[in-house]
Amino acid sequence: MILLDTCVMIFDALAPEQLSKKALTELEKGRDMGNLACSTISLWEIAMLMNKGRVKVAIPPRDFLADIIAASRLQVLPITPDIAFYSCYHADFAHGDPADRIIAATALHHKATLLTSDTKLREMKVLKTVW
Repeated sequence: MILLDTCVMIFDALAPEQLSKKALTELEKGRDMGNLACSTISLWEIAMLMNKGRVKVAIPPRDFLADIIAASRLQVLPITPDIAFYSCYHADFAHGDPADRIIAATALHHKATLLTSDTKLREMKVLKTVW
């Protein structure tokens, strides 16, 4: 399973030129194999960014979120009690952003490769990341 970080979801939908070649390759492979996923927190982050005007789209926000999920056939992973626990108490999760901690915990819980441009996430030794 390949878990997409929020920034990767946004880049893929609105600015694919910002994705690395390796990230593009992983996205294509993941789409072909049907093994792409995202955390529910990423959908919340995107909705918040649209609400604040930091991500601008030409369609209603709810439709944009649905289109992102459908276009990549994303499996949306919920925040489980274990993920909530790991995000707060795992010794290796020093990231200050709570949403990124949940994304990291989701990747760890599902033994997924995390596709991210976030340097702090990529530096977490307990995660397998690609960029």
